[in-house]
Amino acid sequence: MQSSNHRLRDMEQHHPLLSAGADVETGSLAAGVMVGGPHASHAAGNRTLWFIQDSCGMVCAGMTWFLVLYAEFVVNFVMLLPSKSFWYSLLNGATFNSLAVLALASHLRTMLTDPGAVPKGNATKEYMESLQLKPGEVIYKCPKCCSIKPERAHHCSICKRCIRKMDHHCPWVNNCVGEKNQRFFVLFTMYIALISAHALGLSGMHFFTCIKVQWNECSDFSPGVSVLLLIFLCLEAILFLTFTAVMFGTQIHSICNDETEIERLKNEKPTWERRMRWDGMKTVFGGPPSLLWCNPFTGLRLRRLLLLTHGRRSGSEFSV
Repeated sequence: MQSSNHRLRDMEQHHPLLSAGADVETGSLAAGVMVGGPHASHAAGNRTLWFIQDSCGMVCAGMTWFLVLYAEFVVNFVMLLPSKSFWYSLLNGATFNSLAVLALASHLRTMLTDPGAVPKGNATKEYMESLQLKPGEVIYKCPKCCSIKPERAHHCSICKRCIRKMDHHCPWVNNCVGEKNQRFFVLFTMYIALISAHALGLSGMHFFTCIKVQWNECSDFSPGVSVLLLIFLCLEAILFLTFTAVMFGTQIHSICNDETEIERLKNEKPTWERRMRWDGMKTVFGGPPSLLWCNPFTGLRLRRLLLLTHGRRSGSEFSV
């Protein structure tokens, strides 16, 4: 019977292992390699500001910010500031603007957080031999990014990396949703759904109030402009509320069942020990239930972030 090393040499004849840092774009399926364990280190991303340079994703992310800021403009300047009720304007303005800030912060954290990318080019013979593997252990090598694929990792053709526990690639956040940023994506969908529902409620109240009096007394804008702005806001809020509420429910369901969207669509049988319900929530959000679960600023180090912004560009993300 051949040893593990002999099997490795046979595999190399068909799938030669490249040196670290090489970027392979050929092939569509991960090649099974009998040379390693299922887990690989992730030290490469420790000093990286993650940002995917995808034109479609950047446009969609920019549109997301524009639509949220548009909603802020209409709510504040068309509905709340012209209101004759001081407390109505204050309470609703504080609530809506706070939720909008949390939504945009969650969007930034989702977009700029490494979703769990596997280091490129770590499937080298020297590295695999250093793992001191047992005979017969099976790992998988991705021929596209030449990396060892951990269990439950999938290759993203847009990020050009294998992502741990990849759920899906979302163009609206210009990033994959994976092991390390799923929490922020869930918060993003939740806060967008909340501000959309709040905007719909405020719009309904504004229409009801203005019907009783002259439109000129309800807003500093002309009646025609006010109506157009409110109609567009309502359409935007309905679409955003529907989309993000469904996505939020889907994400919570996936977390509670410890199953990503890709695994569900592919009907993959679990080979891992599932963390059900609260255990899954604790794993994603970190620690026991608390208000910190709803805080997108948790773990944010501004000094480190400012230092990373002075880095150089490299590949599909900024790095230093």
